Amino acid sequence: MVPFAGYEMPVQYPLGVLNEHLHTRNKAGLFDVSHMGQAYLSGPDHETTAAALEALVPGEISKLGLGRMRYTMFLNDEGGILDDLMITRSIAAEDDGRLMLVVNAACKDADYAHMQAKLPDSVSLSPLEDRALLALQGPAAASVMAKWCPQAADMGFMTATSTQFNGNDCHVSRCGYTGEDGYEISVATDKAEQVAQTLLTHDDVEMIGLGARDSLRLEAGLCLYGHDIDETTSPVEADLVWSMSKRRREEGGFPGAERIQRELRDGPGRMRVGIKPEGKAPAREDTEIVDESGNKIGIVTSGGFGPSAEGPVAMGYVQSAYAAPGSGIGLMVRGEARPAHVVEMPIVPHRYYRKQK
Repeated sequence: MVPFAGYEMPVQYPLGVLNEHLHTRNKAGLFDVSHMGQAYLSGPDHETTAAALEALVPGEISKLGLGRMRYTMFLNDEGGILDDLMITRSIAAEDDGRLMLVVNAACKDADYAHMQAKLPDSVSLSPLEDRALLALQGPAAASVMAKWCPQAADMGFMTATSTQFNGNDCHVSRCGYTGEDGYEISVATDKAEQVAQTLLTHDDVEMIGLGARDSLRLEAGLCLYGHDIDETTSPVEADLVWSMSKRRREEGGFPGAERIQRELRDGPGRMRVGIKPEGKAPAREDTEIVDESGNKIGIVTSGGFGPSAEGPVAMGYVQSAYAAPGSGIGLMVRGEARPAHVVEMPIVPHRYYRKQK
């Protein structure tokens, strides 16, 4: 257990980080992510609430359909990322005007204050302090969930619904942070342990800690706030342009839009890239990236051993001239430039569930 954002967090369980990682890739891993911030944003109708949120994020919120989710970011006036978050619109028509937000634990107090200061009087923020959050991830997640929540198996990727899990009211979304198929279950705090223990009765489910969560998301090319994205990085530099619709990119109307539109037009000076070190030595966070002449061209923001990749993996920022996959780079490990090359992300392919049309 380690302290994190005011919580005691599990780094690993008895399986150990390596086996927890592989178990999640092969079966189903259960993560307690109740430290994340959950909140409702409520207005008189969806149009009003969406407009208020679009003034703070570059994502397309107004066209978010019922029961749909979206990934986006809070930005500062310079276009830097204050936090990344998930936004869900309820599937129930009677909830029109209410959006559910899930924000990072270390940022949630600042996020709430940021919203409170910027929201119009017609839209209110309500942190959900009485909710826990569990994540079930892996190829067996759907069959496990179906045993106690049959509705879950028919959900599409990035959709959400209010339902019941073994008789307990909950909010289930099909998403996650591992690159695998999976779900997040928002449930009343006093019911969380019961739901977790029920899931753990299934032979395919094991508890997974922060260590494996980090190696899973790294292989999947997913950002960790405070490491791969922060107040100095823009969504363009971070290779997150996919999270902004054409309308939002062109119209702007969010903090830092001028910088983002300039980087979209002229290209950013640096880019987040996947990195595959040659050999067995991992390149950790803050490792300098150099060119063939030894000149610094970037820095590693996340790195370690990738159990599914069967070797060291990393991501970081390099000057745009070196961002193309296949580019040869050097990683300064123990004073020596170790060879590596830029690779496409995700390093391990995503296996999100896609409904057959």
